[in-house]
Amino acid sequence: MTDTARGDAAAAAVNHRFIAGIVAAATIGGFMFGYDSGVINGTQKGLESAFDLGKFGIGVNVGAILVGSAIGAFGAGRLADAIGRRNVMMIAAVLFLFSAILAGAANGSEVFIFARIVGGLGVGAASVISPVYISEVTPASIRGRLSSVQQVMIITGLTGAFVANYVVARYAGGSTAEFWLGYTAWRWMFWLQAIPAAIYLLALLGIPESPRFLVAKGRDDQAHVVLTRLFGRVEADHKVVEIRNSLAADHHKPKLSDLIDKSTGKVRPILWAGIGLAVFQQFVGINVVFYYGAVLWEAVGFTENDALQINILSGVLSIAACIFTIATVDRIGRKPLLLVGSAGMAVTLATVAYAFSTAVTAADGSVSLPGNSGLIALVAANLYVIFFNASWGPVMWVMLGEMFPNQIRGSGLAVSGFAQWIANAAISVSFPSLAVSPGLAITYAGYATFAAISFFFVKAMVNETRGRELEDMAG
Repeated sequence: MTDTARGDAAAAAVNHRFIAGIVAAATIGGFMFGYDSGVINGTQKGLESAFDLGKFGIGVNVGAILVGSAIGAFGAGRLADAIGRRNVMMIAAVLFLFSAILAGAANGSEVFIFARIVGGLGVGAASVISPVYISEVTPASIRGRLSSVQQVMIITGLTGAFVANYVVARYAGGSTAEFWLGYTAWRWMFWLQAIPAAIYLLALLGIPESPRFLVAKGRDDQAHVVLTRLFGRVEADHKVVEIRNSLAADHHKPKLSDLIDKSTGKVRPILWAGIGLAVFQQFVGINVVFYYGAVLWEAVGFTENDALQINILSGVLSIAACIFTIATVDRIGRKPLLLVGSAGMAVTLATVAYAFSTAVTAADGSVSLPGNSGLIALVAANLYVIFFNASWGPVMWVMLGEMFPNQIRGSGLAVSGFAQWIANAAISVSFPSLAVSPGLAITYAGYATFAAISFFFVKAMVNETRGRELEDMAG
């Protein structure tokens, strides 16, 4: 059979309905990632009141999830090579469920921090395993499109958390007011997360294991069954051979030391590219908007109700931007989107920094933005969110899920995911202090600088992966 004939037969045999179903189930992990990350936004007054926290204490309680996320991302990448992608996602679902219940019931800061670390383990695992699983069960021609759904679900989860927080706070009369069964509203904001966590766990029971993992474990017959359901028997016959040939020549199991190039003794360049993508995605400050949005807008004169509505607006705009990426990422490629995103974020973040530089403090200590500065800050911040979610938001996860060769995909994801969450923690935990000194203007100027640097990093270090089979990835 010629390559053209094989390609035509493969395209005709692709089981799009089955692929859509398993991608939908896997990306609920993205929803949980977003919900667990975003639920903290709007609960901070409740935490401060219940646990008597200062600025540093709030930073620690908010940032606790990131400690677990870094550990979860690193551990999940390695664990997925040992027990499988699907099993790791199921563990993450259980962690989400446990964390939601415990965080809402916490009677002290220590218990709450522990609950958020447990949730972070789930977030970290879902953040790296869902994209790699999706990349390993989808055709190259639509892989970017389907992998981008992960970011849509992350933002949908964030927006879902914002909406839930807004509705609960509105009906209770505020995040610190009493709500159902005599418990304060902020506790219910966490407990509501148990519902999608349970749905995620049940959905995972209906999806198969990754065929790339099965071949790596020597379970070729099982891999062939899965690949046949995905792509048809003809393509399955070829794909099992291609996957096996893409693994190490000595057919050893994937291990962390594979990240070192045996011929040079140095870290593989592809790993540095992955780490750079992961770190820059956070150093542009996006999670300041997601974690501290309500506090940020209240700090410059908006009411709690208005601030929570602004969060919802940002979430809706983010979803719209991600939908744009889904429509274009397999046509114009990953690298062009990253470059446009970097340039757009640099300009909009610099505009936000300028707006905050005009802030004035009243005699009672309240802060406001004079004239049109509040509107400028609001518009620029939301344009920044659009640029991020049309580029770095989804594309970074698409790239990490597909850019590494089969032999080092789990290990590459482990290290890059760990770096991503460490960078996330550094930005998120430092923000409350930086917002006070040196202030919001300089802080946002710093994020703008990182956005500008990321443009040159992409030009120099990132290679296009559009349309390439996973077995053809090198580095």
